[in-house]
Amino acid sequence: MTARDASVYRCQQCGYASPKAGTCPDCLRAGAGYLQLVEERAAPARSGRGSPAGEGRPRPLRDITLEQHDRIRTGIGELDRVLGGGVVRGSLVLVGGDPGIGKSTLLLQTARALARVTPPVLYVSAEESAAQVKIRAERLGIAADGLLLWTETDLAAVQAQLDDVKPRALVVDSIQTVFLPELESAPGSVAQVRECGARLMMLAKGLGIATFLVGHVTKEGALAGPRVLEHLVDTVLYFEGESHHAYRVLRAVKNRFGSTNEIGVFQMGEGGLAEVTNPSGFFLAERPGDAPGSVVVSSLEGTRPLLLELQALVARASFGTPRRTVLGADYNRVCLLLAVLEKRAGMPLASQDVFVNVAGGGRVTEPAADLGIVLAAASSYLDRPVPGDVVVLGEVGLTGEVRAVAGLELRLKEAAALGFRRAVVPKSGVPAGTKVPLEVRGVATVNEALDALLG
Repeated sequence: MTARDASVYRCQQCGYASPKAGTCPDCLRAGAGYLQLVEERAAPARSGRGSPAGEGRPRPLRDITLEQHDRIRTGIGELDRVLGGGVVRGSLVLVGGDPGIGKSTLLLQTARALARVTPPVLYVSAEESAAQVKIRAERLGIAADGLLLWTETDLAAVQAQLDDVKPRALVVDSIQTVFLPELESAPGSVAQVRECGARLMMLAKGLGIATFLVGHVTKEGALAGPRVLEHLVDTVLYFEGESHHAYRVLRAVKNRFGSTNEIGVFQMGEGGLAEVTNPSGFFLAERPGDAPGSVVVSSLEGTRPLLLELQALVARASFGTPRRTVLGADYNRVCLLLAVLEKRAGMPLASQDVFVNVAGGGRVTEPAADLGIVLAAASSYLDRPVPGDVVVLGEVGLTGEVRAVAGLELRLKEAAALGFRRAVVPKSGVPAGTKVPLEVRGVATVNEALDALLG
């Protein structure tokens, strides 16, 4: 067997390669089970991919200039926020999410917006037929002249057409369904995804085309394919949401041109995705009044404060081992806070079932919500409601102290804008001379917070 005809056996989950058939030892050690290695033909040797930007020699950094329109605003404010202010010329953006969450809808609306600003835009659909995409476009009211549609899975054919079309932006839906004909492995395999991603990266950088890729996710929620794909791209966006909720959250987990803490909030409707400019009001729209176990906290997502309702239900355990069920928050952190509440405040929660939920399908991960979780559980256990005009902030330590949080003034201004009149915050986090349009009560311990709100 010649080197050209040699085969390699590769894991489709992690990319492990072996000259012999068998199972993947790396995935077995990681606890993923016995994953069979798949045979792939070795790729023919190439002289090299060349320079991403097509430059022949190094240049001093001071001699490199930026064009005036290197960042393009799409007009979709939530998307521009997550991208760091707009689409960067020559950038490569990977968008992942669960099936049916709205990835194709988001990118079709993005393509329309870019076609209005910098036509033409080429939308390559490798999963759906032209008629299927046309049906979605009519439902969304998209009829832009600068938007070109092409149903093609051969990436080499797409590359050959770029010189004729000369698009300013390119959308590939999806990276797992396009392929390079010189590789004998099937579309979606590790070799195809890796090589197609590298080829698109070279095209984006060399031709200055803003490129968007749709990526499939595994059942664990991670992007399918080799990890090198996420290293190749400039930006990785996750499109999240619950199927039974209308809202969708666009979250950046990697961004070479902006913050990775920003989120964009959309609402799915019959006419597609609509921006939610006031997500705090959206999540608090159906909040009950004077209900025990309900507390409002302020979560800071990048530069955006987001008010969320935390709900807790404490009930006597029916069996010997009490249940702990958490939705929208970190399970281990909730268990830690319940232990602090029992040890420092004397509430016997070891014999109680505790259920914690972020209302509306939201999610909160930062420590600033600790005090809200503690007060929600105590409110439900004592059956005493927290006043509805109070917002709660603070990180809770194991000794029961309430620690300062970042961005306090920004959070309080958002709460005041939505009609909240009082706030319970860490005493150490209130700087002298801070002026906020609501009454602020500083607390140093969990017991002080319980006395201030629950008596």
